[in-house]
Amino acid sequence: MSIGRAIKRRCKAAIAPAVFMALTGYFAWSAVHGDHGLKAYAQRQIQLQDALTEQARAQAELDVWERKVAGLRTSRLDPDALDERARAVLNLANPADVVVIYGPGKKLY
Repeated sequence: MSIGRAIKRRCKAAIAPAVFMALTGYFAWSAVHGDHGLKAYAQRQIQLQDALTEQARAQAELDVWERKVAGLRTSRLDPDALDERARAVLNLANPADVVVIYGPGKKLY
């Protein structure tokens, strides 16, 4: 009987450390693989870098458009450039201009 009691006593003594080891293992696994773990953190860092790259590209495009719009302000508007661009977009020519029409197979240069 003393052997049975010794085994029972040791099993009871091992329950608490086993539970705490299991909890520690769960939290360690969660710290690496969980929603807020190290792997998720690495993925968020990659997404952050992608977002920053996209933001820089969008900012560069915004700067280009702001420069184009700034050229249309009345204080900086060049009437000759506006006339030239309007004629190019509308595919029109000034009556005073000399227009030389090339055939479909001939190049200008």
